Amino acid sequence: MLRVVLIDDERLALIQLEATLKALGSTIVTATYTNPLRALSEASGWEADIIFLDIDMPGMNGMEVAKQLEECCPGSAVVFVSAHNSFALEAFEVSAQDYLLKPVPRERLSRTLQRISSRKVNQEQTDKPDTLLIRCFNAIQFERGGVPIRDFRWRTSKAQELFAFLLYHHDRIVVKDKLVELLWPEASFKRASTHLYTAIYQIRQSLKRADIGLVISNASVGEGYMLETGDAQIDAVLWEEGVVSLDPVNDYNAAEHEELLKLYTGDYLGDYEYLWAESERQRLRNLSLQHATELADYYTVKDNITKAVNTYQRIVELHPYHEPAYLALMEFYNRLGELSIVQEQYEKLRSLLWRDLKLTPSAKVERWYANWKRLYT
Repeated sequence: MLRVVLIDDERLALIQLEATLKALGSTIVTATYTNPLRALSEASGWEADIIFLDIDMPGMNGMEVAKQLEECCPGSAVVFVSAHNSFALEAFEVSAQDYLLKPVPRERLSRTLQRISSRKVNQEQTDKPDTLLIRCFNAIQFERGGVPIRDFRWRTSKAQELFAFLLYHHDRIVVKDKLVELLWPEASFKRASTHLYTAIYQIRQSLKRADIGLVISNASVGEGYMLETGDAQIDAVLWEEGVVSLDPVNDYNAAEHEELLKLYTGDYLGDYEYLWAESERQRLRNLSLQHATELADYYTVKDNITKAVNTYQRIVELHPYHEPAYLALMEFYNRLGELSIVQEQYEKLRSLLWRDLKLTPSAKVERWYANWKRLYT
C-alpha cells in the first residue's frame, strides 16, 4: 500500500480526492491539510510515498511548498493537482512526478498510482546491490546488480526449455502432465516423468552452482512445479508494466518512453524455437511496434527530425519488414538531402522482403520511390 498525504486549501477537493483514492484501494491516506504552512511543519514525520499538492493556494502556493518538500521529504513523489493546466511546465521543473487536472478522473489517478508504485518497487530493487534480473528478450540471461552472471550453464537443452516454460508461468503452478506432454510427447508417461525429474534436478543444481536465488518448488503434492521468483525482476515484465502504465507520449514523459524503447532489445525468447512461446512473442512484438511507432509519430509531429529518425531506425532493427518505418526514413532522409541514404533504405527493404519472404515492397512504397527517382535522377 502506498502512503499518501493530501494538501489542498479547498476541503471539498480534499474529500473528493480522498474518496477516489480509497475507492481504488491501493493507498492509505495518512494525513490531509488545508494549510500548507502547517503541512510543512509536520512534513518530516510523514514517511509518505506520494504527496498530492494543490498549486493555487493562498499564502504559499504549491510550487513553493514543493521546493521545500524536496528537502524534507526527498523520497516522496510530488503530484500536483490543479484546476488549471497553465502551471504544468513550471510544475515539472520542480521534479513533479505528475500533473493532474481537477476533477481528477478515477482512471487517470489509477495510472498515476500504478506508475509511481512501479517506480518505487524498481528503485527498491535497484538499491539492493544483489538484485537479480532475468532477461528474456532474445536469450535467457541472469544479472546481479547490473553485472551479467557469465559462468551459468544449462546441462541440457531440455532443462533450458523447461526453465523457460516455468519462467513464463512464474509464481504459478504448472502441472506435471502439461510439462511431460510439452517436452517429451513421444515417450511413455513413466519414462517422460523420469526425464522431468532429472531436468528439474539439473536446473536446481545449475541455479545453486551459480548462486542464483531462485526456487523451483514442488506443488500440489508432487503433481506440479512452480518457479518462485521472489525479489528477482524479469525484463519483459518490467518493460510491459512500464508501457502499460505510462500515459501517451507527451513533452513530460517522452524520456521515459525512450528508456522503455531501449529496454526492449529483441523478441521474447527470440533465440529459441519454442513453439509454445510464439503467441507471447508475437503479442509483445505487436506491443513493441505500437509503442515505438507512437514515440516516432510524436517526434514527427514535433518536427524533431533527429529523434524521429533514431526511433524509426530502431523500429526497422526490431521489425525488419515494417514498411511504414522504411518509408518514413526515406522521407526524412530526403528532407535532409541525404539522397544516397534514401536509395540505401529502399534497396535494403526490397532485398529483405524478396530474400526472406519472396515479396516486393507495397504499392505505396513503390509509388513514393518512383516519384522520388523521377525528381532526383
